[in-house]
Formats: sequence, C-alpha cells, structure tokens
Amino acid sequence: MSVRMRHTRGHTGNRRSHHKVALPRLTKDSETGEFHVRHRANMTTGRYRGRVVVDIARQEEKKLGKARRKDLESKGDGDKPQEDQKPITPEELSKH
Repeated sequence: MSVRMRHTRGHTGNRRSHHKVALPRLTKDSETGEFHVRHRANMTTGRYRGRVVVDIARQEEKKLGKARRKDLESKGDGDKPQEDQKPITPEELSKH
C-alpha cells in the first residue's frame, strides 16, 4: 500500500518555523532597577510586587551554616575518636 500524503522538506520546514523559543518576558524592578522574570520574585532582593516574600539573608545564612558544618565534619574524620566514644584502653582489650 502506498503512502497517501507526502510531505516535502519545505512543508516540514514551514510547520517547524513556528516552533521557535520565545525570549522570556522581563520586568524592571522599581527599587533596584534589576530585571527579573515576570510574575516571579526577584531573587536578589526577595521582593515581589513591592513586598518582601523571600528572606534572602536567612537563606544565605542557612547555606553558609551548612557549608561550615560540612567542612567541620570532613576535617573531623580522621584517627581521632568521636565525641561520644572514648578510646579503648589496653585493659579493656585484654578482657575480651
């Protein structure tokens, strides 16, 4: 059975010409003058439509705290015993 409808490269190209990606719509922040995506909070200030909706300072503080804890944990892993464990003495080893 033959193919009923043929489509050429030209027809395919014409159809695909509308599949382009549109540029994002940006809005200028009235206070800082920075551009941000419409209907989204400005992530440098945490504001949306003039109100603070995201506490950026708290997020940065939380991120730094996690990095410090991770750094301390990586430095703590060594031959030193954990804080909740005390070293085993030779007498305790001989009991077993």
